[in-house]
Amino acid sequence: MGGADRLRDYHGKRHFDRTAEPRGGGREAEDARPRFVVQIHDARRMHFDFRLQVGDVLRSWSVPKGPSADPRDKRPAVPTEDHPLEYEEFEGVVPRGEYGGGTVIVWDHGTYEPLSHDRRGRPVDFARSLERGHATFRLHGAKLRGAYALTRFRGGEDGEEAWLLVRAATGGSGGRGAPDPRRARSARTGRTLAQVAREDG
Repeated sequence: MGGADRLRDYHGKRHFDRTAEPRGGGREAEDARPRFVVQIHDARRMHFDFRLQVGDVLRSWSVPKGPSADPRDKRPAVPTEDHPLEYEEFEGVVPRGEYGGGTVIVWDHGTYEPLSHDRRGRPVDFARSLERGHATFRLHGAKLRGAYALTRFRGGEDGEEAWLLVRAATGGSGGRGAPDPRRARSARTGRTLAQVAREDG
């Protein structure tokens, strides 16, 4: 499925004459290491949006408490619609009344290294590992560094998938967990949610 088709849900939920969110389609997937972004979204409920570039879109999960640096701390992650690659840089205010209305900052971004492999140790295509419900990867961000895993523990028979985002026990040192979102600062501009709401709202 191409990027345009994969963004159908994203486009269907937004009015681009009202929101500054990117429409998408203007940025090609590069052959370099894939990108990731973690955004803090002060919407109806405060949460973190965790996004991994898979092909020409960002696969996305809503993580209420954000990523943890503690391997014992399993964070629920709810899949959301795919987003365009340009969304990695989006920071601003989604107007009230629009889907996801609220303030967004880019808390962290960088690249990631797929680590998924089969029982014989051979690399497995990352998109396929997600389809199978378990994918491991190493983040190379300004704040998040080390190995993580996304694991689906409930299928989507009722339309609702449930995943866990977990820091790998062998993830190595470095990196940090999610902060108090209201004190967090953007990795792009250094601004807090309150500053973005005041300046861009």
